[in-house]
Amino acid sequence: MANTSQPIRVVIVDDHTMVRRGLSLFLKSFEDLLLAGEADNGEAAIGLCAQLNPDIVLMDMKMPGMDGVTATHQIHKQFPAIQVIALTSFKDSNLIQNALQAGAIGYLLKNISADDLAHAIRSAYEGHSIISPDAAEVLIQASNDPARPGSDLTERERAVLTLMVEGLTNSQIAVKLVVSPSTVKSHVSNILSKMNVSSRAEAVAMALRSGLVT
Repeated sequence: MANTSQPIRVVIVDDHTMVRRGLSLFLKSFEDLLLAGEADNGEAAIGLCAQLNPDIVLMDMKMPGMDGVTATHQIHKQFPAIQVIALTSFKDSNLIQNALQAGAIGYLLKNISADDLAHAIRSAYEGHSIISPDAAEVLIQASNDPARPGSDLTERERAVLTLMVEGLTNSQIAVKLVVSPSTVKSHVSNILSKMNVSSRAEAVAMALRSGLVT
């Protein structure tokens, strides 16, 4: 059980001010939960973890700059004692899997009730994972469906694939995404491997045919 003499210190990470404000008010309604800090992107969240060493991070998944999956991975790697709970509006199976693989101890949707969220925070503090019923159902359905080539592409790999479909070269993609050409080359290699194809042309054709990109 959590030590009730010391409140569970929580950091909120979300790029929407109103969401952070609502979560802040929620935390104030529970004596055993304490708002330790707020961040509006992944990079700021990592900085807060280094500065504040919270118990729990409530992490949005889709934010400008560093997204929630990447930030979760970095926090899990650098601060393994900090538990990250994904708190998002999205219940895409790839996003759920990526978040959990990155080290999130839970995956919750923003329509969760205050009492259930408080329970989830306490459970995560004690080391227990928790996934919202809707997210769990999505994972079950995904596991029952035959895997589609490319369905496990990360968000950044999908962005690279989209630019490949547009006909951009590695150098042009690097400029567009503000990364190095070697990083793009690595992404392209991963894309070809995950899609089980041997060339960019095959990847582009399969992406258009299967609806991986529009």
